[in-house]
Amino acid sequence: MSRPPHLHPGLIALVALGGAAGTLARWGMTTSIPHPHEWPVATLAENLIGAFLLGLLLEALVRAGDETRPRRMIRLGLGTGALGGFTTFSTFALEIERLLTSGHVGLAVGYFTVSLVGGFLTCMLGVILASRHHRWRERRLPLDPDQGVVSDPTAPGGDRP
Repeated sequence: MSRPPHLHPGLIALVALGGAAGTLARWGMTTSIPHPHEWPVATLAENLIGAFLLGLLLEALVRAGDETRPRRMIRLGLGTGALGGFTTFSTFALEIERLLTSGHVGLAVGYFTVSLVGGFLTCMLGVILASRHHRWRERRLPLDPDQGVVSDPTAPGGDRP
């Protein structure tokens, strides 16, 4: 019986490494984006971008087939680690609390609504784009090279009767 992923030191290290990279990227984005008029633009952008990328990544992995070791490492390193570190629910919750306690109730409700609805919509956009890309690749590439490749008899080296 194999060890569950959450007890595997290599996978834990992969999630931690991805989390550090995602957190560093979030820090860079937070410090470079101004937040005018109390509106937390950086956190909103990070969460929307993260939702989009997570939808894109997970849909692409699901459509690629069963979870293999490399796909598990991508899911854990990029999805759980990097995108988990890049997005921030705790900062979002803290910013809502600060907006409410400072009397900016309308702004807090707007920020909450835009974050939730926008997060859902950007995630769905990622899922749709990954799904369309997968269908486009299926139409372009034969699934079974032995059955899908048609030899061109006029091409150099092609099958000739």
